[in-house]
Amino acid sequence: MSALSPTGMLLCYNPQMFAYLWNAFWSWYERTYTLNISIAFGLFLLQILHLIWLSGEVVTAYVYGTPAFVLEGLWKNVIVLVDYTEIPALVSVSLIYISQLRHQFDKTALLYLVFLNSQWLHIFWITDEFVVTSFNQQGTILPIWLAWLAVGIDYLELPVMWDTGKKVFIAIKDRRSEEEPKLSFEE
Repeated sequence: MSALSPTGMLLCYNPQMFAYLWNAFWSWYERTYTLNISIAFGLFLLQILHLIWLSGEVVTAYVYGTPAFVLEGLWKNVIVLVDYTEIPALVSVSLIYISQLRHQFDKTALLYLVFLNSQWLHIFWITDEFVVTSFNQQGTILPIWLAWLAVGIDYLELPVMWDTGKKVFIAIKDRRSEEEPKLSFEE
């Protein structure tokens, strides 16, 4: 007995159906590109809050012996919620660069896709909890350089955020220019 659902089996056994769905998805994505990239950018911008927390509370405490601030109560819960938006942000922003690479190979797009998806290593292996524990020196057996690697991986998001922001503004500008009425002085 197969563990796949009927839909999953249909896709596995019918390459034409898979190709149809694949092409339909990308067709929809490109038709709604401005909306998709705007949502992705919005989710991605939330990660700035995470970077501020990481820098101000965790890294500053390790480097200087005392944090610049400590989040408690509501604000700590906000950071936890922001952390949960990281996975949808990674998926949605990855689609931007995959779409770009589908049309034309670009080394920068590929590099940003690698930067972005190195976050999975951080999310599932070198977690924020590990970083906090390592920096507080509460007896982790893993080396401190691994915690710094996780921090560095988090900051690889910054150039991707900047580039994604530029793409959003270009998409909005291009969309506006398409929607502007054409003035004709001929009658």
